[in-house]
Amino acid sequence: MEKIELYDIDLKNFKESSASYSYKIGKDFFEMIDAPAIKDGNLDVQVEVKKGIGYFNFYFQIEGVVESVCDRCLEKLNVEVETEEVLKVKLGIEYDDSNDDILIIPEYDGIINIAWYIYEFTLLSLPYRIVHNDGECNEEMIEALGYVLTTDIEEEGGEEEYNSEDDDSVSTSEVTDPRWDALKKILNNN
Repeated sequence: MEKIELYDIDLKNFKESSASYSYKIGKDFFEMIDAPAIKDGNLDVQVEVKKGIGYFNFYFQIEGVVESVCDRCLEKLNVEVETEEVLKVKLGIEYDDSNDDILIIPEYDGIINIAWYIYEFTLLSLPYRIVHNDGECNEEMIEALGYVLTTDIEEEGGEEEYNSEDDDSVSTSEVTDPRWDALKKILNNN
């Protein structure tokens, strides 16, 4: 099991103008972080720290593959990750991450742990919707979803008819759920 301390960078005793760090991220890392979105992966992470006047720039380069879950069929799938991010860090009186532009860590400690930032940058690089390519989803799950995801029109066995004379009325027969009718009565009584 990995130790979180492997990702500590001591800024208080930072002597050079820049330093580079390399990490191989695997399943142990994601178990250590214990976050729900990513459980496994194989990433190469390069972090370059450059000392500026009064702050530090962290340049993250993350490449590899992470294991995620398909939003459609809930089966595992691999998603490629390739991202570059920058984090500005400043030593200050107390920890403050309220500013989006710069992170302040306590000067008395002077140590930043970048493990969570590696995880966050990886997670933010994933697409909004993660799905298998066409035809690769679990067919049993897709079939089960087909039974659940039906419309009222399909259940009635008919199709909508369009009335060209009256554009406000799309269907010729309006069937409403009796539960909504009961709620409309309550609304009309007020």
